[in-house]
Formats: sequence, structure tokens, C-alpha cells
Amino acid sequence: MNMGLGLYQEQTLKLVMTPELRQAITILQYSTVDLISYLQEQAMENPVIELQEVSVAIEPEKAGKEQSALEWDWKELIGSRATGDYVVAKSESTYNPLDYVQRTSSTLYEYMERQLGYVKGLSSAQRKIAMFLIGNLDENGYLEISLEAVSENLQVAVRDVEEVLSVIQHFDPIGVGARNLQECLLLQLQHQGWDDELHVELVTNHLADIANNRFQKIAEKTGCTLQDVQQAADLIRSLNPRPGSAFHYGETRYIVPDVVVEKVAGDYIVLVNDSLAPRLTINTFYEKMLKESTGQNEAQQFIHDKLNAALWLAKSLEQRRLTLMRVTQAIVEMQRDFFEYGIHKLKPMTQKEVAERVELHESTISRATSNKYVQTPRGLFELKYFFTSALSTARGEAMSSESVKKRIKSMIEQEDRKRPLSDQAIADLLAKEEIEISRRTVAKYREEMMIPSSAKRKRY
Repeated sequence: MNMGLGLYQEQTLKLVMTPELRQAITILQYSTVDLISYLQEQAMENPVIELQEVSVAIEPEKAGKEQSALEWDWKELIGSRATGDYVVAKSESTYNPLDYVQRTSSTLYEYMERQLGYVKGLSSAQRKIAMFLIGNLDENGYLEISLEAVSENLQVAVRDVEEVLSVIQHFDPIGVGARNLQECLLLQLQHQGWDDELHVELVTNHLADIANNRFQKIAEKTGCTLQDVQQAADLIRSLNPRPGSAFHYGETRYIVPDVVVEKVAGDYIVLVNDSLAPRLTINTFYEKMLKESTGQNEAQQFIHDKLNAALWLAKSLEQRRLTLMRVTQAIVEMQRDFFEYGIHKLKPMTQKEVAERVELHESTISRATSNKYVQTPRGLFELKYFFTSALSTARGEAMSSESVKKRIKSMIEQEDRKRPLSDQAIADLLAKEEIEISRRTVAKYREEMMIPSSAKRKRY
């Protein structure tokens, strides 16, 4: 073996991450909504690309079309759509469900201002104070500023501010204008006629005890029975601690399914939902310029480069569609019992198993299922939902963790509330059903489902 220094030639095979390959990977992990935004950005950067906003109804494709799609000539595909004219066929539809989503009517500020206009007997100075107070309500309906600060800003007496605030605190939603949680709940109790001594005492001094179900401690301090304390606590919990939260303050995000699974004649058909995505076409002006120009100049080279970029983008989009379809089909085949019978038949499944089934890399499966949603006859699910860990049974069979969670939730819903099941008792009951699970795992699953402990579920 030669250990000296020198120049040697050797051949190696390695994957180079080209810009085109990086773009294909990025497109694969985009959801439908993100993909639309990405295509719009590409259309702004590349003058050759044109996007046609046409919504196409989803229809089942025949099994033989997938293979033929892989053999398409992309230049032919783009060229056939580059006529500039498009006619909606009978099988197509311009229906977009997001066009029928109702906009929130008003903000909390507008709603409060409208109610202030109905109040009679207020002077102009009082209305000025009221508008200042309304403008300082946070998104939950609480007053963010002290009365002293309002008095200093408006150069009015604190007592005048208190009088106007009492008017605002009778506006709808009840509890708005409160300065803290206790005041918000007391306003609602007063409005409902529930402001008796026990309820007022619990709200004023025992909110932390109510949150932790320390009813025995409250009963000892108030001299009431456990049943009376628990009934009062239930009523207080029915109040709204954030009266202003019903009004919209941020952008609403709607989930658009990337894949649709439909049951047709006993079989499940996978359809990629590309109806909302615009169609990628080539600008006819640049296409004509490229065909008619002779020789090689800078403008022609620019158009040629942009056309190649558009063709690669179209190929990446089709590859994304086919990959998403193959992965979803594999999931449906492996989880057929779930689609037939429900969550208790959900099988444990890993990305590696799907990758081996569709003959792709595991990282490709991760990208294809990231931030993607599937609409099924059993509801809307994230594709990641179907990848669950396994729990073994006494017979050596594997059971999905989601199925175990569903069973735990069912047990808790059917328990005797006066004697709620502890985590250990649930583990013992599951053991009788041949599901091997520890107490700590039961507690973990219960907390993930936001179910309180047995001490906080107990009824008196």
C-alpha cells in the first residue's frame, strides 16, 4: 500500500444537492396552502410562468393513469396548456368552499362603541371617558389601565371614571371592563342573580382552591357541606373568564385537505386535492419569441433558462402529487381496519414500514406527510396521526397507542364519579383486557388528553 504523498485519480459516486433537487424537496413538504403561496412567488420571479386560477372538481382517476403520468413529455405538457385560452369543461367546477366562509362581523371595540351609542343621559365628557376606557380593553375584555391613569390622562376625577366604568361593565358581553378575574366573575354572578354569600366568598378568596378541587379545605373554612361547595364551584366554572374572547383578533387559518379518501363500491380511493392550486402554464409571448428568434443572444438565453426552470417546477409538482398519492395509498392499505371500524382498530405504524412498502427513503415519507391533512369518511386527520407507537398485549400482538388512549378515555367517562378510577386502577383494568401498560404510561396518556387526575374528578 502506497503511503506517500502524490496525485491519484479515483472515481466516486455521490449525490449532489443541486438547486433543482432542493426545490423538489421543498415542494414535497409544502401543504396545499403553502404550495399556492410558493407558486405565486415563483410566478412573480419568473416571467415565463403564468398561473391560471381554475378550480377543478376532484374525480377518481383510473388506475392506469399513474404510470402514464411518469412518461409525460413535460415540454409537450406545458406547450399544450400554453395557448392562453382555457375553457371550463363539464367535469370541472369553479366552486371554492372558502368563498362561503362568513367574515367576523365586528371587533370588540366596534361592538362596545355601538352599545355606547344606545346609552342616553351621558354628557360629552362622560362619552369621552367611555371611549377612552373602551379603547384600553384587551382582547379578553379586561381593562388594561388603572383608573388613576385614566384620571391623569383625561384630567378628570377618579370618581367620574368609576361612574362611567360601571356603565360599561353592564354592556354585553357580561364581565367586560373588569380589572381582574375576580371582578369579572362577580359581575357575571350579579347579572345572573347568583351573587349570594357563598358564591361571592368562593370567587373572592378561594379561586385557587376551586382550580385544584380542594373542596374539603373550602368546606372547613366556610362551614358549608362538601356538596354545597362543589355545586357552587360547578356554577362558578360555568362562567366565562374571558368575555372578550368571542371576538376575532387574528387571522383565521383554515385547514384545506391535501388528500381526499373516498369509499367507492367497497374500496377506498385516494385523490390528491389539487383543485385549489393554480395551473402552471407558459406565457405565450415568450414561447413565441423563443420559437421565432434565430441565433443565440442574451434575451434568448434568458428565456431559455427561465423556461427550463418552469419545466423543472412542473415536473416537481407532478412528482409531489404522485409521491403524496403513493404514500397515502400505502397508509390506507395498512390502516384499512381503521377506516372500516374506527379508532380502536388503528394499528401501530412507522414511517420506515411505509417507506419499505412504497420503496422510498424514510426522509421522503417524513416530508410527504409533514403538515398534510387527509379528508376521510371518518373525519379530517393529519397524515402524521396514523404513525403511532406500539403497545404489546399479553398475546404478543401490537396495539396502537391512540387506541389505548381511546380506551382510557372511555373508562373515565363511564366511571363512578364518587369513586373515580386511579391511574393504577386503569392500568389493572387494561391488564385484564390483555393490554400491558404501566401506571406512569396511563398518567402520561391521561395528561396528553387533558383529563384531570382522579382527585380532581371526584364528586361528593
